[in-house]
Amino acid sequence: MIRLSTSDPNFATAFDALVNARREATADVTRDVAAILRAVRDNSGAAVEAYTRQLDRHDLAETGWRIEPAACADAFHALDPALREALELAATRIRAYHERQRPADSDDVDDAGVRLGARWRPVDAAGLYVPGGRAAYPSSLLMNAIPAKVAGVGRLAMVTPTPDGQINPLVLAAAHLAGIDEIWRVGGAQGVAALAYGAGPIAPVDVVTGPGNAWVAEAKRQLFGVVGIDMVAGPSEIVVVADGGNDPDWIGADLLSQAEHDTVTQSILFTDDALFADAVVAAVDRQLADLATAVTARAAWDANGAVVLVETLADAIPLADRLAPEHLQLAVEDPQALFDLVRHAGSVFLGRHTPEAIGDYVAGPNHVLPTGRRARFASGLSVLDFMKRTSFLQLDEAALGRLGPATVALALAEGLPAHARSVTLRLRLNQ
Repeated sequence: MIRLSTSDPNFATAFDALVNARREATADVTRDVAAILRAVRDNSGAAVEAYTRQLDRHDLAETGWRIEPAACADAFHALDPALREALELAATRIRAYHERQRPADSDDVDDAGVRLGARWRPVDAAGLYVPGGRAAYPSSLLMNAIPAKVAGVGRLAMVTPTPDGQINPLVLAAAHLAGIDEIWRVGGAQGVAALAYGAGPIAPVDVVTGPGNAWVAEAKRQLFGVVGIDMVAGPSEIVVVADGGNDPDWIGADLLSQAEHDTVTQSILFTDDALFADAVVAAVDRQLADLATAVTARAAWDANGAVVLVETLADAIPLADRLAPEHLQLAVEDPQALFDLVRHAGSVFLGRHTPEAIGDYVAGPNHVLPTGRRARFASGLSVLDFMKRTSFLQLDEAALGRLGPATVALALAEGLPAHARSVTLRLRLNQ
């Protein structure tokens, strides 16, 4: 963990290093994923079976490619009632939030007499990647599946690794609640490739979304264009802007809530109170002593954690904007004043009683967010990721007469005479 202060003479250089720190896929991952994708493209199901035997230690011919809906229903009904209610609350709130994102079609006639507009339609099929093994996240399944359902996607196929043939029953329960149509026992880059190209009994999809490790993220990056993707997600990150009015234990827990994800996650605190900064660092150390995920969280905090002392809290916002973090938490008395200054963040959590963890589960907004400074140009997963817009226009004879001459002039100026002719022929007929 590093300590920085804007008053330090070398602050600019040190902060540049923090902003530009690379925590994502290496060249080796890129090369290995390319080989896996080629194998699945060229050898289809046989390649997927071979990689599953090698990496997940089971034979799809014996365990079966598909997990049947009945297994998901059984897992859902076998849940502890309190846990089932928590999943249902999360699903209800996620669905309500995303229902408000559905775009409206438009159809108007402008002053030139041209009918123009746009029509929105869902993709035919979407594929969801759901991590398995140690990282089994039913919350991510809901966050990916529900927007697709709200969009109206007709076929929702899910791939998930099942190490040694086993799968977390909570993931199956969430799949039942979300209404997944197909679940396949395939993970890793080969699972993403199976969704993109089709492999064995898995038919190809149009869009692939969902979190995964470095190999999964790299597979999505390389397959963009074959299919649509939500984003290339890197390691998770949180930036907390906090004043001395907070409980240091609360803020320490907030920082660790992301550090426990992976050893390459990033947790950064901005504060204008040096004594409070010391108290938060001490709180992190205390909490690591009895945290079940302490090995991972400690490695992430030591390697990628930072505490930045600023003159005023407003000074923290331009610095946070440079980081363009996945999660930005404004734990201050008047969060709106700072929020008004924010330009780049995946999702913002306002006030002392809005920990980022609430957003991960039951608040409603999507927790699939841009990482690695991509919030400068990208947004979190939404209903729009599962839809496409088709524009349309219609001219009658009078409208063509108004717009045609300008079209001909521009087409000839660009050296495209056939474009011009397709208009002039109609104009002559109309004269």
